Amino acid sequence: MAAGPAFWVAMIAYAIAAALLFVVLAGKSQLRPYAVAFVLIAWLASGTDIGWRGVHGEHPAESVREALGFLAFILTGGYLLASTRYRLTLGGVVVMPVSLILLVLARLTPAGEPNEDLSTLGRIHISLATLGVGIFALASALSAIYLAEDRALKRKKFEGAAFKDRGAPLESLDRLAHRLVWFGFPVFTIALVLGAMWTARLGQSPARVENLLAVITWFAFATLLLARAIYGWRGRRAAKLTLGGFAAAIAVLVIYLVRRIVE
Repeated sequence: MAAGPAFWVAMIAYAIAAALLFVVLAGKSQLRPYAVAFVLIAWLASGTDIGWRGVHGEHPAESVREALGFLAFILTGGYLLASTRYRLTLGGVVVMPVSLILLVLARLTPAGEPNEDLSTLGRIHISLATLGVGIFALASALSAIYLAEDRALKRKKFEGAAFKDRGAPLESLDRLAHRLVWFGFPVFTIALVLGAMWTARLGQSPARVENLLAVITWFAFATLLLARAIYGWRGRRAAKLTLGGFAAAIAVLVIYLVRRIVE
């Protein structure tokens, strides 16, 4: 299915929002309401596009390609929700380009052949995996912001209004990222189990690269939760492990997408 009008509105709004947030980060705090307004427009347009495609039979649970568009929607919505409490300008500079890239991959990459092996179990797996990865994406965005702000603080680059516009206190970022991981981990765990059941029914080898990367993702976040509970891991170590787990999760999606295109 060709990209609809809402997709192009979302793409333009994402690009404008990213540019405005970067300007705000440079010190033009008076432009922040306009930047957030364009983020909201992008989110609404992205949701409209998902709904429009759903009406025509292209649901987020139908393929990884469609799931990427839903992932961008989740990521942007989470940023908007967090922005009601914190001035996450730096977070927007990180999130908006990522959401834009995900949306472009979802709509402008080749669709490939229809997946006739997709059962109800497969759809549930894709839906839960997308939700879990979306939550991990939000936690990873906060972790990236944490590392950037921590590094800047150590170099004593935060001054005046620029400090207020960069984001939340480090402790708040760390705590919120941890809560997101706690929420996303059981969702991803269920998705992993259902995915193993689905591939077994299809007769596929469990040693496929994407399956191994999914297990690595699970172990990374399980290690993070255990290390925090037992050894009190926080701050930079927790942020780096969060980003590592998310990188593995994104690699799984990329492999699925590439395989879908070439098969």
